[in-house]
Amino acid sequence: MASNILFLPFRRTHSVSLSAAIRQYISTKYDQHPDMFTEDLEAIDQMRTEAVTSLETHSSGIRKLAAYAAQLVWIGGKFPIDIGVDFTWYPAFGFNTQRPVSQNNLRFELANILFNLASLYSQLGVSGNRTTSEGLKSACNYFCQAAGVIRYLKTDIIPDLRSTPPEDMDTMTLECIEQLMLAQAQECFWSKAVKDSMKDAIVSKLAAKVSDFYDQAAEHGTRSDTISTDWIHHMTAKHHHFAAAAQYRAACDCLEKRKYGEEIARLRDSVTCVNEALKEARWINRIVLGDLNGLKTRVSEDLKRAEKDNDMIYLMPVPPKSELRTLDRAGMAVARLPKEISDPSSALGDRGIFGQPLFAKLVPYAVHIAASIYEERKDRLVNSIIDELECLTNKLRDLLQSLNLPGSLQALEKPLGLPPSLTSHAEEIRQQDGLHRIRHSMHDVEMLKSSDMATFQEGVELLQSEAAEDDRAKGKYGTDRWHRQSSEQAAERLYAQVNEIDGYLKSAANSDERVKKKLKDCGSLLAILGGTDRDLEEYVPSIRKSMMVPKVEREAGRLRTVLSEVNRLESRRRRKIESLRGKAKADDINNVILAETGRLEREYPMQKIEPAQFEDLFEKRLQRYDDDRRMITDEQEEQEHIASDLREANTAFVDARRGDSSTREREKALQSLENAYSKYKEIVANLNTGRKFYNDLAKIITAFRDQCKDFRYQRRMEAVQIESDLSNAMSTLNLLQSNSLQDQKQRETLRLQYSVKAPISEPLTAPTPTRAPVPPPPASPGIWSPEKGIKFAGVGGPSPPHQPNGNAHNPAYPNTRAGQMRGGQWDPSRGVNFG
Repeated sequence: MASNILFLPFRRTHSVSLSAAIRQYISTKYDQHPDMFTEDLEAIDQMRTEAVTSLETHSSGIRKLAAYAAQLVWIGGKFPIDIGVDFTWYPAFGFNTQRPVSQNNLRFELANILFNLASLYSQLGVSGNRTTSEGLKSACNYFCQAAGVIRYLKTDIIPDLRSTPPEDMDTMTLECIEQLMLAQAQECFWSKAVKDSMKDAIVSKLAAKVSDFYDQAAEHGTRSDTISTDWIHHMTAKHHHFAAAAQYRAACDCLEKRKYGEEIARLRDSVTCVNEALKEARWINRIVLGDLNGLKTRVSEDLKRAEKDNDMIYLMPVPPKSELRTLDRAGMAVARLPKEISDPSSALGDRGIFGQPLFAKLVPYAVHIAASIYEERKDRLVNSIIDELECLTNKLRDLLQSLNLPGSLQALEKPLGLPPSLTSHAEEIRQQDGLHRIRHSMHDVEMLKSSDMATFQEGVELLQSEAAEDDRAKGKYGTDRWHRQSSEQAAERLYAQVNEIDGYLKSAANSDERVKKKLKDCGSLLAILGGTDRDLEEYVPSIRKSMMVPKVEREAGRLRTVLSEVNRLESRRRRKIESLRGKAKADDINNVILAETGRLEREYPMQKIEPAQFEDLFEKRLQRYDDDRRMITDEQEEQEHIASDLREANTAFVDARRGDSSTREREKALQSLENAYSKYKEIVANLNTGRKFYNDLAKIITAFRDQCKDFRYQRRMEAVQIESDLSNAMSTLNLLQSNSLQDQKQRETLRLQYSVKAPISEPLTAPTPTRAPVPPPPASPGIWSPEKGIKFAGVGGPSPPHQPNGNAHNPAYPNTRAGQMRGGQWDPSRGVNFG
């Protein structure tokens, strides 16, 4: 049905099972069983069905759509937006209304539901009875609420969509729709003012604001890719229509205030605006066209009346349009968002109009995020403590190696067989299958590294291919027309990540090479340690037992005591590390977070739980590791004291044995095996660190690759749009050039036709005008008659027929005398004298 206002069409969708995806997610991600929420699962599907099928112009649909939207916002705090359902919706505007858009995104579903709510508000506004004051109030309220929902969609929902919005939900389209709804709401105010016979000045202000709203709607509509040309013509016509109405009412106000000249100026401008609106007559419906024609008739009649009255009676100057004061505006229409949409939590709960929130007993998704954040911080803190302790241990081992300990002491104390410490080291390596374990771990690390590098290279190639496509487009169209940002500028963060990740990989590759070098240096010795006792005995030479002098025995005992302290320090440190790891493993914060969540929900009902709300809890919880951090300082002080004693005891031991070289070969063999065992422990620790590093880096690189895919896709879509715009511009230019060439050819043909010389013939005699002889009326002094003509003082020339003797005594010029004539020359200072 034709109308002088517009409404928003509904968006259509297909039925999907949201409950199935939620059930699957609960069963895989939560500790609670999905059967606990059977009623809620059935309710969410029922609510969606009612919301997407309520596509009728009835106020009952408002509650269905708003209730489902409130539940979507609520469950958004408990589930991720990519819950696992592809929501399919058809656009409401544009050329692709039959091509559906699917996204695995709860926010996308919410955006479409809110759009349909705005559509329902607009259709209720159009369908109401606008011939009564109450009907106009109701329609205005519906249009204002439609504008409020569209604004909320534009400012709050779409920016948080985390994906590309549909083409008919871009900023320009939503801005156009919002201004259109406000224009129609303001038009209802204007209609009510006219109906209530308000003063012309007030009606003029209301109409001027209606014109402004329609103007803004048309401007944004022309910048949208989906708003139809029919709508743009409609909004343009309405803009000029209400500009004309505003000037007409202002002219009526001027008439009342006896400003007759300004009245005419405003009526003329009103006619101009109506004529501008009528230029859209081909594209607007008959009701809008009838309104325009009716206004034009009325304004034209008033203009004729005003001009006649002013010419005959008032004789007031008519100011130009540039001197007219700009009309004041009275904006009455404002975007109003219903409270149940802006604050959906207020509509849920015991006192809420939409009932209890669904899945209220399910632990919020933000709680799991908060728990993972705490786990990450705890692991980082614990690992930093362990790394510092192991760094102290490595420094102590380096000191022992530099002092050739304990090999020098073992060779002297046990000249035959194998020392017990060496036997225990060899047994440990055999049980762990040392060399095979290391090689297998190296292979695993290499596989992780290759996977990370392949994923990283894929992301880099995506960026390179996008940059190459952009360069080809620039070469094809030129930089003056292909004016978008370069790839490096558009994806500055991604290109920075390329260098950052490349630096990580190079640093890790250097670490891997150092680990390989360590294994190469001690690989043969580890093979001996992992072999049999016979292999060890063959590698370690035995010497004949000799008696130690008392001084050497005394210094050897002292050195053995210090070495025992070193062993006890290492053993105690290993136990502390294991204790710290066990403490971190037993540190389960889930129950504490659940208790804190319950407190937040009690104190702040229906507020969405965010991980940031647990920051204070995290800081307090991590204080339990303060003693472990202080332990590092104590360990460092104790190690420095033992290292000092070790150096002193070793110096005394070496001095006491000065000149004794009988154990040198055995010392060298034993020390090399001790060093190989230390290297083995370092290599195992390094490989574990490398495995963890590449696993953590894989998450970063995968996210980088996915972002590169999204970036290339967005740039391709943008390039397609730019190419389409350029092609359209070139087609228009070619058409204009073709028309110009055709016009030029036509003009050339006409010029050649008219340039041919016409045949010479006798010229036609001009007709002689004739006039019926009418005797002139008698001349009265001081009154000019057209038959007398215009007489200039002192101008020579033939005398008029009725004054053969000149005009010296002509009554039309009573002040003229022959003596005052100056030889046929006109005196400009005297002006022009009329009879």
